[in-house]
Amino acid sequence: MSLWLHEISESEHRILNPFTDEKLMLLGALSRVGPHTRILDLACGKGEMLCRWAQEYGSVGHGVDISEVFLAAARARAAQLGLADRVTFEHGDAGRYLSEAFGYDIVSCLGATWVGGGLAGTIRLMRRAVKPDGLLVIGEPFWLDQPPSEAYEAFGFGPDDFVSLAATLDRFEASGVDLVEMVLADGDSWDRYVAGQWWTLTEWLRAHPNNPRAAAVLQFREDSRRSHLTYGRRYLGWGVFVLRPTRPSPPIATLIDRVQAR
Repeated sequence: MSLWLHEISESEHRILNPFTDEKLMLLGALSRVGPHTRILDLACGKGEMLCRWAQEYGSVGHGVDISEVFLAAARARAAQLGLADRVTFEHGDAGRYLSEAFGYDIVSCLGATWVGGGLAGTIRLMRRAVKPDGLLVIGEPFWLDQPPSEAYEAFGFGPDDFVSLAATLDRFEASGVDLVEMVLADGDSWDRYVAGQWWTLTEWLRAHPNNPRAAAVLQFREDSRRSHLTYGRRYLGWGVFVLRPTRPSPPIATLIDRVQAR
């Protein structure tokens, strides 16, 4: 999916995942976020997590995202809440981000493990920036039930991209991280995320009927409705998983070589 379609369809969203504000704040509490907790958020979108946690819990954070549109919204949100001195944002490819400021208490990546070529690769990228006793916070889809083959095509997923909830745990353990908490999306939060985009897209189409991108926007809206109602609500789950590394991360030189080879 093209970045500009995300920027249009999620233009009215603050949280760019199937999560409510209540779930986001619960996640912060369960992750023991407190004053001066240092957070790096990869593919941060509009920065709502960093901003709300800084506002509520007193944390400090830095976000990286590839979308200038989303980053502009993130900076505006931080300014609105009076948090520009506690939350900062940077334009860049999160999958190639090599921060010089290591030792974060929390490194997060919500719903964007494509930045590391999948879950295992993203965990490797995240671990190099987190303290030895820090936390990784990862948002990831999973299958509620085994989907029919047509569902993979409808969502644009490969058969091995995502697995069941129990098999997701197996993937965490194989990557050397321990699952210590989680907050899962539900049917209502999925509806608010997906159906909310239908309204936004419909309004965009009404305002831009002759735009060269109108046909693509219309097709995206139709595909989104069909896939969510036919397969999404029944088969597709999503959650944020709080993880603690259980074995040392690879040497930094090895990680840099991996990133540069991509």
